[in-house]
Formats: sequence, structure tokens, C-alpha cells
Amino acid sequence: MGMKNLNSKYNTFYGKYVVLPKSEKDSLFQKKNLNIKRLKEGLKEYNEEKEKDYKLAEEPVVQGSVAMSTVTQNESKDYDIDVAIVFEKDQLPEGTIATKNIIVDALKRKCTNFKTEPTAKTNCVRIEYQEGYHIDFAIYRRYKKDENEDVYTYEHCGSQWRERDPRAITKWFINENKEKNFQLREVVRLLKMFSKSRDGWVNMPGGLIQSVLSNEQFQNYERLDECFYYTIKAIKDRLADNTEVVNPTDSTKSLKLVSDDDTKMINLYKRLNDKLSKLDILFDDNCTDYQAIEAWEAFFNHSYWTEQKQKLTKALESFSSLYEPEEYTRYRETEDFIQYQIPVNYQSQYEIDLDCKVTNKQGTTVGWLKSMIEKRDVLLPGYNLNFVARTNVPSPFNVYWKVRNRGYKAKKEDMIRGEIVQTDNLSHSEVTTFKGNHYVECYIVKNGVCVAKERINVEIKVS
Repeated sequence: MGMKNLNSKYNTFYGKYVVLPKSEKDSLFQKKNLNIKRLKEGLKEYNEEKEKDYKLAEEPVVQGSVAMSTVTQNESKDYDIDVAIVFEKDQLPEGTIATKNIIVDALKRKCTNFKTEPTAKTNCVRIEYQEGYHIDFAIYRRYKKDENEDVYTYEHCGSQWRERDPRAITKWFINENKEKNFQLREVVRLLKMFSKSRDGWVNMPGGLIQSVLSNEQFQNYERLDECFYYTIKAIKDRLADNTEVVNPTDSTKSLKLVSDDDTKMINLYKRLNDKLSKLDILFDDNCTDYQAIEAWEAFFNHSYWTEQKQKLTKALESFSSLYEPEEYTRYRETEDFIQYQIPVNYQSQYEIDLDCKVTNKQGTTVGWLKSMIEKRDVLLPGYNLNFVARTNVPSPFNVYWKVRNRGYKAKKEDMIRGEIVQTDNLSHSEVTTFKGNHYVECYIVKNGVCVAKERINVEIKVS
């Protein structure tokens, strides 16, 4: 017999108590945007006062767990928002301390009433919030080794300048997640949920190490509970033999940077070893729903499983069924974001005009989408959508498109889409399928930098 199947409850636990809600994600990005605004305004003021010209070479890009979207609900008071800010190499001082001091000075001008003033650390400039989380600005400089190429070389401002691509880790994770049918992110979130499941559990490996281990030992099962169980069992067995973990984008570098990291790896092994034994009952032919719920409660130490136990007890006592409809629809999070793939620097002189010719099944023109939106005309399923972009970006350039479906039906059908595709064509065709407030975006990339972007909403009323 296989593992006791509590898949519906497991998916609900994952969707309602592990995944960060959209409101909290939005809050994180609002804080990020606010502090980028402070930085830009502070730099402007600094430049005017010191007669300098420091400015960002591209839009700041989020790194780490926020970019990889692996932040979980029980990390809510421990968010660490990493933001890469990039300058042209010939604009900055050669010294790393002098460079960090410029950013500290600029932020101090606009970050008032903080518990701690913006501070230069070895690898970043940090802004600390009273609630317990912080924003780290990692400073980079970029240059082209060959002026005829579109590729930039990036160097990170630490104790010295070291070559490092601010997008490399995010790109690695996104690609590995795609290869594993978008299940790697689910496993990482669940492992992080476990790692922070007890207040006394300090000294556990960080999110990147957990992501690398989950990717390295990933076990392919369709059911989420099985995929997670067999992956963490493989991680536990691997750590029993070897606690070394290397950077996935540079195998010459260890992710264990200080002696304390050895302790963290041993702690993860011991805690997995101990709590995995609580799940042995799931493989007993006679395992009841109650025993299975109790096993996951002992593993995750979360009130959701305790509540499920109590509900089941009441149902058994009253001889009624505990049947509950599935509360969470599991779907693949397939959306891509342009800033994690290539540098973004939207130029004020460049623009895209994006519209869409709508035709019915017979090929008759229904109208143009922008005009239809203004007149509140209804968009029905089965219409043909022919998107047309016009731009003043001078040739040559590359064209990318993104189609993002939203709404319950999109999730139920596992069709949120959102992948960014390079077509190098200023037109793109789709067919309206189901209800939802969807959208389409077009991006123009010139010399390896995204210089213009436009979005058009596609709201389908009936399905």
C-alpha cells in the first residue's frame, strides 16, 4: 500500500496556511516600491547638494525568497526583502565603502522616524522596520566587456567588488521549478513551513540552502503530500552522509559561509529525522483518517491539523460525515516576470500603443478592444483576439508577449498561464475562453534591455 491519501486536506493546508496571501505579497512590494522611491529622491537631493550625477542604470530588481515566491505565512515577522540596485561602473567610486556610504546618505535623507537609521553592512545597505523585517539594498555596478554585445557583466559591492549576476539565482530557481512542473516551489514552501514550525527551533538553514536541497533531492509525485514526503526523506538521507551545499550558479562556492552553518545543517537533519518518524503510520494499511491527521499535526505543529482532528472527533461522535468540499484549488503557478529575466529601464521617450481587433466565430469584426472597454461592450467566449502593438522604439528590437488569465475558472482549469514568450512579432492572436479579468502585455527589448511595456485588460464576462 502507498501513503495514506489526505490530499484534499493537504492542498487546503498548503493553499490557506502556507502560501502567502496576495494582500501580504502586495504589502511587501508596496514597501519595496516606497523605499526605492525614497532612494531615488534621496539620490536626487544628494546629487544637487554635492554636484554629482549618481542614478540607477536599470529598474531595481527583487532577489531572494520574495523573487522566487517562496516566502511562507509563518515568516511574517521575519521578512527579508532583498533588492538589487544597479549603477554604471564608471559612475561609482572605486571603493566599496565609499559606494555604500553614498546609498546610506541618500536613504537617510528620506527614511526618517525609523528605529534604526539606514546602515551599511558588508554586503548591503539595510533598512529595518520595527515589526521585525528589513529591506536590504544590494549594490551592483555593470559594464560591457565587449561594446558590441548586449550582455552586461555585473559586480556586487561587498568587502570588495566581486563578479555576480543579480538575476542568476532567481533565473536558476525559476528554470528548475518549470522543469519540475512547478512543484519545486511547493516543496520549498512546505519545508520552510516545517523549519519555522517551533519557536525554539533557531539555527536552521536559510531559504536558499533549503531550495538547493529540495531541487537536488526532488522526487516526482503528482500528489503534493507524496512529493513533499519523499523529497524531504531524500534530503534527510543525503544530510546523513554529506552536509556540504554549493551555490547552484557557481559550484566552486559553498553556501556554508561560517562555522555556525554546520550546526544549522545538523539541526535540519536531526529535526527531519525526528519528525519524519511521526509519519510512519501513514504507510500502515489500517491507518485511519484520524491517525493521518494526527501524524501531520505532529509534523507541522500547526493549528489547522488540530482543528481537523477536533472536527473529525465531533463527526464520529454524532455518526455524521466529515465531508468538506475542497477549499483550495491546486494549480501551477506558471507566471513569469520580465524583470527577473532581463534588465528593465523603461525610457520616457519610448512607448507602445497596444490594441486588439475582436472578431466573432464567423470572422466578422465586433470592434476594437480599447473602444469596447470604454463603451462597456461585453466580451464573450469564442471571440478571436488579434492584438496589435505599435512602437516608436527604433529597429532593430525584440518583442515579447505575456498572456495572463485570472479568476477561479483559470485556476480550476490550471490555466493561469503568464509565461513570457519572445516572438519578435508586433501582433499576437488569442481566443477568449472563460470568465475573468485577464490581461495581455507586450514588451520591447533593445540592446538587451527592456525599454518599453504596455498592458491591455481582457475582461470576459460570461463563460
